[in-house]
Amino acid sequence: MLRVPVLSQSGKPLMPTKPSRARRWLKEGKAKVVHNDLECFAIQLTVETGENTQPIAIGIDPGKLYSGIGVQSALATLWMGHLLLPFKTVKERMELRRVMRRARRGRRINRKLPYSKRCHRQARFDNRRQGKLPPSIRANKQLELRIAKELFKLFPISAIHYELVMADVDRTSGRKSARSGVGFSPVMVGQRQMLKWLSELAPVITHKGWQKDGNGTSQLRQWLGLAKDKKNKACAVPATHAVDGVTLAVFNFIQWREWHSDNAKHGDWYGDVRVTSAPFAVIR
Repeated sequence: MLRVPVLSQSGKPLMPTKPSRARRWLKEGKAKVVHNDLECFAIQLTVETGENTQPIAIGIDPGKLYSGIGVQSALATLWMGHLLLPFKTVKERMELRRVMRRARRGRRINRKLPYSKRCHRQARFDNRRQGKLPPSIRANKQLELRIAKELFKLFPISAIHYELVMADVDRTSGRKSARSGVGFSPVMVGQRQMLKWLSELAPVITHKGWQKDGNGTSQLRQWLGLAKDKKNKACAVPATHAVDGVTLAVFNFIQWREWHSDNAKHGDWYGDVRVTSAPFAVIR
């Protein structure tokens, strides 16, 4: 069943409610509709009420071109999002800016003069190594951060679960290897800065998608019975990336426990959570 975000009279996020109850509150004048940048239907109470909340987690599955975000409580899935990241657009614009800048510099230089008298810009070596993020990566991370901040205005989120990408790790042994055949992924760039930004909002727990010791997203997604479309990741449907965001949020309510016997090691998931249908948004 879908849930409607609820804000208190002072604007503090409360636990979401059922659509029927939200309609009744609107009809009785106890609530009003509030607008947000996510264009998600939400209401704000006009009367005083209690502000007790339950744990709600947000899961972020970052990518190079697309990212998935899910908001989950113990009883229902509250929101899912498919982000179309501006990586290609920013990269193309930066390349165009570089070409036009070089053309302007070439036109203003009088090449008939000796080289020492030409209008060349002096080399600025001090700004070559400052630890800055590339503009395309920074745009991706800022979009994910902006969506997370908007969700914090609608839901009382208590934890953030973020998937780490380690493309230079051998998945068979778990050790770092430059020749593992996995290669390098641009998603790895800026992860530390993103975790620093998110930690200012709520506690952040990281996970690895390929790990098989109870901390992997793929293993939990299969246990939940959620289908994932790996053939066409550009398709803006919940089964491509948003499902991983929901799976990451489920980590807040499910734990992996192992036990050992004489000849083998076993394990299973423990906890209670319900993954349901939820509002889905495609954000560009």
